[in-house]
Amino acid sequence: MSTSAHSPAEPSAPAAGQARTGGTVTDRLVEANSQYASEFSDPGMDAKPVLRVAVVACMDARLDLHKALGLALGDCHTIRNAGGVVTDDVIRSLSISQRALGTRSVILIHHTNCGMESITEEFRQELEMEVGQRPAWAVEAYSDADQDVRQSMQRVRTSPFLLHTDDVRGFVFDVTSGLLREILPVS
Repeated sequence: MSTSAHSPAEPSAPAAGQARTGGTVTDRLVEANSQYASEFSDPGMDAKPVLRVAVVACMDARLDLHKALGLALGDCHTIRNAGGVVTDDVIRSLSISQRALGTRSVILIHHTNCGMESITEEFRQELEMEVGQRPAWAVEAYSDADQDVRQSMQRVRTSPFLLHTDDVRGFVFDVTSGLLREILPVS
C-alpha cells in the first residue's frame, strides 16, 4: 500500500539474526533509515546552518523545500507547521535559531491549494465537542495566502525575541508549477 509517488522499497529478507520488520508505514520508514545509515558518513558539521537562514514553511507533503530552494544538508534550519504560519512556537524556534545558532535571514513560504484555506477556526469547537476539551492553540486558518504571508512577515519583524528582522522575505509556492512568487510587505 502506498500513498505517495515514491514509496519506500519493499523490505528485503532479514539478515541472519535480524527480525523481519512489519508492514506498517513506520516499519517501512525505519527499514529505509537502516539502509540510509548503512551508507551514511558523518558530514562533520555542527548545528549552525551554513547559509545562516531559517525557512518557515507549511508541512504540506508536496513541498520538497531542499530541492525547491537548491539547499543541501546543513544549509538552513527548517521549521514547518500546518500553513507555515508564524505562531508562538515558530517564534521560539526562530529565537533559538538566531540567538544560539547564528541565523540572520528568515524565509517564509506558504503555498497554493493549502488545506488551511479549507478549514476554519470552528475546527477547535469540533474537537472540543469530540474529545471534551478545547485545544489551547489557534487553528490559524486563512483564506488569502498572500495576506497570511504578510501577517507572518509582520509577526517576525515585530517580535521582541528576534535579533535579526531586516532580512525577512515571504513567498507563495505554486504547487502546480514549482515556482515561488514573492509577497511584498505592506509599506
